[in-house]
Amino acid sequence: MPRNDLRPVIKLRSTAGTGFTYVTRKNRRNHPDRLELRKYDPVARRHVAFREER
Repeated sequence: MPRNDLRPVIKLRSTAGTGFTYVTRKNRRNHPDRLELRKYDPVARRHVAFREER
């Protein structure tokens, strides 16, 4: 598998509706489902859930 297929770059978009995103990588073999993390949203000025968008 090429490098980009195993660990693709993904965007994490805020669920607060602010449009703020984080960019990260994930291992598709270990985590095939969509990623959801609680991270800080500077626009909303609080921690919110960020979901993976494709």
